[in-house]
Amino acid sequence: MIRKLLLVAFLGLVAAWVAPAQAMTIQRIVSPSGIEAWLVHESATPLVAMAYAFSGGSAQDPAEKAGLANFVSDMLDEGAGNLDSKTFHERLENHAIEMNFRVSRDYFTGSLRALTEHRDEAFGLLHLALASPRFDADAIERVRMQELSNIRRASTSPNEIAGKLWWRTAFPGHPYGPPIEGEADTIQRIAGGDMHDYVRRVFARNALKIAIVGDVDAATAGKLIDKAFASLPAASDLRPVPQVAMQGLGKTLVTKVDVPQAVVDFGSPGLARHDPDFMAGYIVNHILGGGSFSSRLYREVREKRGLAYGVSENLVWLRNTAILLGGTATRADRTGDAIKIIESETKRMAAEGPTAEELAKAKSYLKGAYALGLDTSSKIAAQLVQIQLDDLGIDYIDKREGMIDAVTLDDARRVAKRLFGDGMLVTVAGEPKGVVSTE
Repeated sequence: MIRKLLLVAFLGLVAAWVAPAQAMTIQRIVSPSGIEAWLVHESATPLVAMAYAFSGGSAQDPAEKAGLANFVSDMLDEGAGNLDSKTFHERLENHAIEMNFRVSRDYFTGSLRALTEHRDEAFGLLHLALASPRFDADAIERVRMQELSNIRRASTSPNEIAGKLWWRTAFPGHPYGPPIEGEADTIQRIAGGDMHDYVRRVFARNALKIAIVGDVDAATAGKLIDKAFASLPAASDLRPVPQVAMQGLGKTLVTKVDVPQAVVDFGSPGLARHDPDFMAGYIVNHILGGGSFSSRLYREVREKRGLAYGVSENLVWLRNTAILLGGTATRADRTGDAIKIIESETKRMAAEGPTAEELAKAKSYLKGAYALGLDTSSKIAAQLVQIQLDDLGIDYIDKREGMIDAVTLDDARRVAKRLFGDGMLVTVAGEPKGVVSTE
């Protein structure tokens, strides 16, 4: 019955958020203990969703214990406070509470969703997970086995192999280089004390961004925030992560894997989120390969030649670098052809830029797609946290369309030359034809 109620509430909230994104009222609130958050109060459905992020993701892992942050994320619901793993999961299940933890290179993020009547229980359990994780020895070994199993599977996956090789080559010796999940030998070195140390250093109030969406007013939201986060340390103890420029431009690296298709990852330097050219670059990249069916790469690689089911690339901005990262999977005997087309279209975009028609269509798509991406409470909360992490301002959603419209054709062509003119790093996993490793 609880699950049915949660589903009904979820569907109702989807309907409630079909209104334009600009119709949202975003409040900046401060909890009684002084923790700031953004709130969207929507009482139409008895549901509360929260997203949050701590600065300090896998880049905080010691090099010899890569995968620590990810291991912690898999352990936080495996018992906390006086609740062992089984009891903790039962409490979540009995109250239909959704609690998730995720790790990126720069951030440790989480989400929480519950019916209004169970919000106190939900925020109380989150407090236990963040402030008093148990990291029991038996749970650690059970989860370690799961982690190692995942790593073994990844070791034969061409997607994982190409991706790991790309990051390792692009950022050698830097915390961004190792895989977020770690490697088999580094996972074996991680102990409960390492996890407690990570939590102590990273989970702090000064490194925290929060967004809450749903059936809760500002006063109640403040109390819930304090319930979950107020007991955390005031300040984090993060290791410095240096600024870094991507390496490996012009290289093609091939790893042989006995599979019928070849997986290709390709990338180059990107644009920082606060670069004045970011929005122009965002639009131009969408035109070249931003994931839609109308992109140049999709049209040339998929539609005209049938070389792949899909091909795309995206801007990726981290706190200490920025890249363009793309990928495709193609027939082994046509891998060289696919890479040549990707390189040719990238060079053509750098030389000529987009057409006026392409620019107009991209602007229209990017404005509409953004609003459609804010159709649930959880998506809205996650986006509001990302806006805070990017320091774009509480009025960014209202300003975004104007920022897109302000990009001129001259801007787009100038930034295309800047963005796509330096070549790329390509990694391939499979039995590709027509492509060999170059150093």
